[in-house]
Amino acid sequence: MFGIRHPIIQGGMHFVGFAEMAAAVSNAGGLGIITGLTQRTPDLLAQEIARCREMTDNPFGVNLTFLPSVTQPDYPGYVRAIVEGGVKIVETAGNNPAKWLPGLKEHGIKVIHKCTSVRHSLKAEAIGCDAVSVDGFECGGHPGEDDIPNMILLPRAADELKIPFVASGGMADGRSLVAALAMGADGMNMGTRFMATQEAPIHEHVKQAIVDASELDTRLIMRALRNTERVLDNPAVERLLAKEKALGANLKFEDIIPEVAGVYPKIMKDGDMSAGAWSCGMVVGLINDIPTCKELIDRIIAQAESIIRGRLEKLL
Repeated sequence: MFGIRHPIIQGGMHFVGFAEMAAAVSNAGGLGIITGLTQRTPDLLAQEIARCREMTDNPFGVNLTFLPSVTQPDYPGYVRAIVEGGVKIVETAGNNPAKWLPGLKEHGIKVIHKCTSVRHSLKAEAIGCDAVSVDGFECGGHPGEDDIPNMILLPRAADELKIPFVASGGMADGRSLVAALAMGADGMNMGTRFMATQEAPIHEHVKQAIVDASELDTRLIMRALRNTERVLDNPAVERLLAKEKALGANLKFEDIIPEVAGVYPKIMKDGDMSAGAWSCGMVVGLINDIPTCKELIDRIIAQAESIIRGRLEKLL
């Protein structure tokens, strides 16, 4: 469907999904994704798309996250930049993308929507999305409010969906890919794992923090606001959690603005690891090195083939 060599997608990540990241993944045979809203304006997104096109001849996509906000992003402008840039794959996330599908589909753009539940996946299928990225509770970022891990969520999605879907959350290596395929997915989406690559355009402190962390080092924040986010633990996260505990049901978003608003440039660009909360998956427990994207994807495919041919065939 996407014209890629390997069933591996690099999901949209704020202040990570720049042209360098997307091109490196696409050149390695996966599907790289530019994060649309990291670019402050549609014109800047258009420039980033053009920059990525100079770095790769392979397909790449753009992530568009639809979120409620006081000042809405110029979504029509972002869609126009995608269309005029010749991008043929869009990863949508957040709110229902139905309003924007006709404008994308009429230009032959394939849409894969990120969902954290079977019911949302079925809705994405019903409104005309071409594929779904099913996001388990293990994932970095926003796992939804159902708390269903992928060992349950993926087979449930396979039972219900007619359109293709990829597994997202907890994906890191060939074992992840084989498990995802075994549970009915058509591939996998990786976020945190791609942050710890040589081409990831983020500060070395972030990459090293991912390598140094274990599966015990993530925290869930904003549960009381029903906007749950999985982040890597740090002093700012501990301050935020202390506020949540003290305020309880009286917690408001304004109370935690210092820990969550505008912190990504300080972390991803400047390497200030205590600046605030940043999305990170439990999969850090499986990340022990910082390879190139090609080395990582080649290793995943080789390991997956070894498991399928070497271990699983023996069971037949």
